[in-house]
Amino acid sequence: MRYRIFGEKLPAVTIEFEAGESIYTQAGGMTWMTDNFTMETNMKGGMMKGLGRMLTGESLFMATYTARAPKAELTLASSFPGAILPLELDGSKTWIAQKSAFLCATPGVELSIYASKFKAGFFGGEGFLLQKLAGRGIAFLEIDGSLVEKDLQPGERIKVDTGNVAAFESSVKYEVETIKGFTNILFGGEGLFLTVLEGPGKVYLQTVNVSGFAARLKPFLPNKTS
Repeated sequence: MRYRIFGEKLPAVTIEFEAGESIYTQAGGMTWMTDNFTMETNMKGGMMKGLGRMLTGESLFMATYTARAPKAELTLASSFPGAILPLELDGSKTWIAQKSAFLCATPGVELSIYASKFKAGFFGGEGFLLQKLAGRGIAFLEIDGSLVEKDLQPGERIKVDTGNVAAFESSVKYEVETIKGFTNILFGGEGLFLTVLEGPGKVYLQTVNVSGFAARLKPFLPNKTS
């Protein structure tokens, strides 16, 4: 299996398969493909896992595409300007990703719910549930805006707006910190809380917070008339 990521503003990934190789994505995720794939749609893991994926922004059903011949190609595109991040999993590490980050993965990669601590999830601003990626294979994640990679040393901490956290290794501690000072809370523009990530482990950040971006656009959208 080989892949090529292309496109500057709205990237896509084209994956070339050998016969018998496959990949799965949420239903409706495929952009275009050659005429030598079989497609199977199911809940992948059963009803409970399907419902769990829905809570993290994915679809109830997953579509698996399997190549029937060599050099079969399938393309998936991102849904927002940014980047596509390939993650190689060898079974030794688990990754935690922001909800709706998952684009596609090979069958050996398991996508499931990661329930952060209640305070971190509920007050973090992006939801209580994140996505967990484990197993062996390759997964592709959607990144909003530009991608920034950081390797945190043991005990090293960074404070991030929750919407700018893209993915991190499960060895990274994930907490939420209350912003101190009435003036900072009221006029600082960062809300009440910041996400604190503490090493060791790798962290991927994204420069665009989609929720914040949508809030900035809202005043310019036409109001619904009764």
